[in-house]
Amino acid sequence: MAGRVYLDNAATTAVDPRVALAMRPHLEGRCGNPSSLHWAGTEARAIVDLARRQVAALLNAAPEEIIFTASGTEADNLALLGVMAAADRPGSHLVVSAIEHPAVLETCRFLAGRGIAVTGLAVGRDGIVDPDQLRAALRPQTRLVSIMSANNVVGTLQPIAELAHISRSHGALFHTDAVQAAGKVPLDVRSQPVDLVSLSAHKMHGPQGVGALYVRGGVALMPQLHGGGQERGLRSATENVAGLAGFGVAAAIAAAAMADEAVRLVGLRDRLIDCVLATVPGSYLIGDRFRRLPGHACLGFSGLEGEAIRLLLALDAAGIAVSSGSACSARHAAEPSHVLQAMGFDPFRARGSLRVTLGRFNTAADVDRLLEALPAAIATLRPIASYSHSNNA
Repeated sequence: MAGRVYLDNAATTAVDPRVALAMRPHLEGRCGNPSSLHWAGTEARAIVDLARRQVAALLNAAPEEIIFTASGTEADNLALLGVMAAADRPGSHLVVSAIEHPAVLETCRFLAGRGIAVTGLAVGRDGIVDPDQLRAALRPQTRLVSIMSANNVVGTLQPIAELAHISRSHGALFHTDAVQAAGKVPLDVRSQPVDLVSLSAHKMHGPQGVGALYVRGGVALMPQLHGGGQERGLRSATENVAGLAGFGVAAAIAAAAMADEAVRLVGLRDRLIDCVLATVPGSYLIGDRFRRLPGHACLGFSGLEGEAIRLLLALDAAGIAVSSGSACSARHAAEPSHVLQAMGFDPFRARGSLRVTLGRFNTAADVDRLLEALPAAIATLRPIASYSHSNNA
């Protein structure tokens, strides 16, 4: 078997060698707590400050508007829980889309259990929120709207600027989970009226275990971790200096390479989609054809939706790593996808999709490997699927 091919960059990305180089001194002897006053602490603080400027530049934000966290999930929790706790008003209302990441949806479930009214917005068959639905959902008590920039399962991009304008005109804050989008498509908090943005380093070829929350100046937020008062008192804990050094470099590289990399990945993505649709009978694209992340393709195969896991394993046996959906829900892989169900798929079809996500280190040869292996993998499943359908007819 030829070398292995990694095509699951929506789950996590390989650490860029330049990022690893920036982290190395802080893992191999250089030490210092950024809160300490001696020379080692001062050096560590300088690294954290540099990373804050680099991450802020990716969003065109001010450095003081960046709060570092341990993950995108923590950033989502801090945004939703922090805003609703700071509002502290009876009858507070929160609006989210039905296709959010579990980091948002489970936080909403928690808030609903404590008396917060939560409205979930449906999406169209294309996986995109209709702005008119948001207008209709807003109430006088709406404190926060949270809609992701790009969906992790199907890759669709939301009209964030328009949705944020609608929220602001109503007097509600707007949060976007940009974990999948940051570093891949432009996000400018000066031209788009978003108030909070969640980020994660490991989705942009940085290290795992490091995230950030952009908080627009003047937005009231209640801390969810209490301790020494780091991160402007909003996220107490000793900063992960090595991780932040890597996060900063990853953000700087992504900002510099974004335009050219998007063109390259769109070319690979479109070739992949076109070839699969042309050569694999019954194949179909899930989500809008063009309003999607540059390197993201979500595919379905008619009649084989119930065989998605077996297809994934067949490709794995061929040395190709892809996904049947979100890595965060892998332990629920046999269950229907809440994203696909929100898009109108029935429970059977919502169990089956093939997510192929390309990253910085993928090449045309990687796409060729998948295009060569996919028809053979599907062919091994068709007899079983056909037998099952004929017996259930």
